Amino acid sequence: MNRRQFLRNTTASAALLKCFPADLSALQRDSSGKLERRTLGKTGQKLSIIGFGGIVVTDATTEQAANRVAEAVDRGVNYFDVAPSYGNAEDMLGPALKPYRKNVFLACKTLERSRDGAAAELDRSLRKMQTDYFDLYQLHAVTSLEDVKQILGPGGALEAFVAARQAGKIRFLGFSAHSVEAALALIDGFEFDTVLFPINFATWHAGNFGPQVLAKAQEKKMGILALKAMAKNRVPRGQKKLYEKCWYEPLDDREKALAGLRFTLSHPVTAAIPPGDENLFRMALDLAAQFKPLTSEEAEAIKRMALEIEPIFRYPSAQA
Repeated sequence: MNRRQFLRNTTASAALLKCFPADLSALQRDSSGKLERRTLGKTGQKLSIIGFGGIVVTDATTEQAANRVAEAVDRGVNYFDVAPSYGNAEDMLGPALKPYRKNVFLACKTLERSRDGAAAELDRSLRKMQTDYFDLYQLHAVTSLEDVKQILGPGGALEAFVAARQAGKIRFLGFSAHSVEAALALIDGFEFDTVLFPINFATWHAGNFGPQVLAKAQEKKMGILALKAMAKNRVPRGQKKLYEKCWYEPLDDREKALAGLRFTLSHPVTAAIPPGDENLFRMALDLAAQFKPLTSEEAEAIKRMALEIEPIFRYPSAQA
């Protein structure tokens, strides 16, 4: 990244840090149903502000998976996201989601970085999910610039993505990233439709992690999907995890979890994917029904809370 690009990103980021009360005018918002829906960039799609992460059904029974999916759909969720790396989530979610497939937006991901690897994994995921296509297919958890170079280069995964879109196996192309550096490089490297990225109160304020990506994605009119809205901090070394499906400590206090969700959804984000624990997911649905954008005073209060936390991500990233 050259100096001019750095200064432009920094200026845009600084503006976003002062964006409360939030400007959500770039989104079309529909609150007529059980759960607010928002437009996803230039795709023309409208998604529920809470997405169903496939980890919610990892290691569930067939009956539990069916019940969790049915409850989510009944409560207004139309955005589902899964990945092969989520244990047996594809095996459980595919059959459970099949009765609703035509009425939902289904996203999947791949950790493969080569053309052949990504193409093969896409076909496996389609079979497991019992569908002919994915609405959105994403490069999963891109962190290093070396990964970006491989993905975008000759024989890279992007070639498989473009070919699959031409073949009708994918409607939209996107990526998820766990470093600012990788996210910005991917946005500059190809016209992706969406970005899935941690937009979290603590990483934003205490880690300077997020504003740069949000600004660049808005500039490109991409759909913005959020991870880690209800994350707090890393599990302290030597301490047992309270939630097996979370590698971090989540916000499990309802008031603080609501603040975390409101922070994320007060930005021009289409949807947030809550933690994979089924009880935390259900709590997120309850809280999202109460969503109102943060006021300036509330934004200052959550900033003070954030600055007392060690964030789970920082910019710059040691892994990039």
